[in-house]
Amino acid sequence: MTETSYTSGQTRELKICDTHAHLNFPHFNRDRKRILEEIDSGKIVFTIEVGTNMDDSKAAVELAKTNRHIFASVGVHPHDSDEVPSDYIDILKELAAEKKVVALGEIGLDFYRDLSPKDVQRKVFREQLLLAQELDMPVIVHVRDAYNEAYEMLRECKGKLKGVIHAFSGTQEDALRFKGLGFKLGIGGPVTYPKNKGLREIVKVLPIETFVPETDCPYLPPQPYRGKRNEPSYVRFVVEKISELKGLPVETCADILCKNAVALFNLEL
Repeated sequence: MTETSYTSGQTRELKICDTHAHLNFPHFNRDRKRILEEIDSGKIVFTIEVGTNMDDSKAAVELAKTNRHIFASVGVHPHDSDEVPSDYIDILKELAAEKKVVALGEIGLDFYRDLSPKDVQRKVFREQLLLAQELDMPVIVHVRDAYNEAYEMLRECKGKLKGVIHAFSGTQEDALRFKGLGFKLGIGGPVTYPKNKGLREIVKVLPIETFVPETDCPYLPPQPYRGKRNEPSYVRFVVEKISELKGLPVETCADILCKNAVALFNLEL
């Protein structure tokens, strides 16, 4: 697939993928069809639509069924932990059996906004980690202001789980600890922000095999679109920044990052 680089103006063939999108969110109601057509055309090798609660997870599965380049992840976000039905694990297990579902997530801990009580977040996170082990599925983990506690909970599962720390924003020490558990780090738009030197240093230091590319669209747009809605195709800004930091040709970087994601999520493309 031939595309034009936003940074250099040169024509390049890039394999770009977005491992974390929320295309069912209302931010895309106006032009979702256009974005889905872009994905269907092969402009993006694949996208993972990530669920955040029961209804959203069901919608993610349905969206994945409509497009061969879209896969789904199902799970309960820490913000929604306090509202799960009593049988939510059974529902997730049923959804996870769908062919296009490749992970459990977005699950985790968020002690920054505390939209659900911390003890409830811990309980729901742990229950979903146990389900992921039972199903032998990777997890997509949301962590904010809870890196130590999330690490300890994942450490209990060492060797039994794999996954990605979504929108990684921790320290280099955090990065090394999660890498030691075999987890990938999700790198998105923030790596392009001028003041985010810490994240760029982590990308420089750790092996490229540690990372998977993501947007978290409609959130966390790359620098050229700060203040605007993010979308899957903007993941190329992330790929280009990682290639710059690693000193790799952008085509090589894009290919490696896609291979990282394919292996992590056991994708059949």
